[in-house]
Amino acid sequence: MQADMARLQEELGNVTVEGQAGGGAVKVVANCHQELVSVKIDRNAVDPDDPELLEDLVLTAVNEALRKARETAAREMEKITGGLKIPGLF
Repeated sequence: MQADMARLQEELGNVTVEGQAGGGAVKVVANCHQELVSVKIDRNAVDPDDPELLEDLVLTAVNEALRKARETAAREMEKITGGLKIPGLF
């Protein structure tokens, strides 16, 4: 099981998830190591008179992507551990 967990941990770096906000105006891709891979912002989402809106959209998209990354990693790890909770993992 330890070898399977190590292999999965490495593979999760290649698994990506996407978070969106503002109807897709902001899209964030993260891998399952919870590292951001890319951020795309539609030019229509950029309003110089309301930078707080864009900030909120970015935060929402990032948090969604990281949540999905955690859930995906936990789901994949559960397949290996059979649901056994191991402290310190995800």
